[in-house]
Amino acid sequence: MCGRYTLRTRDRINLKGSSPLELPFEARYNIAPGQSVWAIADLGSGPELTSFVWGLIPSWSSDGKGFINARSETLEERPSFSESFQQRRCLIPADGFFEWRRLGCSKQPFYLQLKDESPFAFAGIWDQWNQGEKSISSCAIITTTGNELVAPLHDRMPVILAPESYDVWLDPNTSVPALKKLLSPFPSLRMMSHPVSSAVNYPENDNDQLIKRMDVEVGTTPSLF
Repeated sequence: MCGRYTLRTRDRINLKGSSPLELPFEARYNIAPGQSVWAIADLGSGPELTSFVWGLIPSWSSDGKGFINARSETLEERPSFSESFQQRRCLIPADGFFEWRRLGCSKQPFYLQLKDESPFAFAGIWDQWNQGEKSISSCAIITTTGNELVAPLHDRMPVILAPESYDVWLDPNTSVPALKKLLSPFPSLRMMSHPVSSAVNYPENDNDQLIKRMDVEVGTTPSLF
């Protein structure tokens, strides 16, 4: 799954047929569910940078319950996600994410990123929920099976799209089989991971100390490096 991520570097998203979309610079080290996140989506007039609440609320929901992740294997089957998968896809910019490994009675957080520390985009879906005067645009990150690096921590990981797939993912005319081919684990050889402080467990903490490598007790360090 994906429950926390970072967006600490300024980036430009290049899409065919449009000017580069430049993200506002706002370093964030602990993006958590329920918070506002940047995304790129077609809201009716072509891809644009927009803000969503992280936690997709289906348009038909009666209780306003949100889902932060959507499993790639069941996107077409789940009523909460099927229409969004077919009609409302988005890119969610990031440059790293956190996962936790159980060590005895506690959990050790790890920070995962690309080896060159470059930004990337998660595959996402979005929806618009309205109830009375209240309107919420929200999104979810699509997950797939964990690759060799992530699997010792968790059996799921967010779908990281290659830049050459951005246009294909956003294109409303892309076929479902072509979309599903994109929802595979990112190559583990292009990623790296290290243990970080448990301070990331608390959303109110948001600073660069959260992604710094920390030492763990001898005999408990997973062989992920």
